[in-house]
Amino acid sequence: MLYKFKSKAAGDLIMLEPNGRQVLEIVGKTPQPKGILLPADMSAAIAALEAAVVQEEAERRAATDRARAEGAPAPVFEAVSLRQRAAPMIDMLRRCAKAEAEIVWGV
Repeated sequence: MLYKFKSKAAGDLIMLEPNGRQVLEIVGKTPQPKGILLPADMSAAIAALEAAVVQEEAERRAATDRARAEGAPAPVFEAVSLRQRAAPMIDMLRRCAKAEAEIVWGV
């Protein structure tokens, strides 16, 4: 399944189901086949995504530092970080918040 996020203020954003679900959970939305994100909720959604990115990066650094301190091999992480996956959504949220346009998916 794919999530296709649409808005009048930005181009469509397509995400694979696991990534779209993760982003929706971070911004506080239930990952359903259809939904809407209102302009009033976008500032909080941006803040939540940015906080999740910072947290993931801190966790990756801590795991790498622990492995280095223990003399263990460096941990293997997903090739694409949350920062890379969330960047297009954060950009879309900023554009839509500025234009006061909602974001919908599954319609």
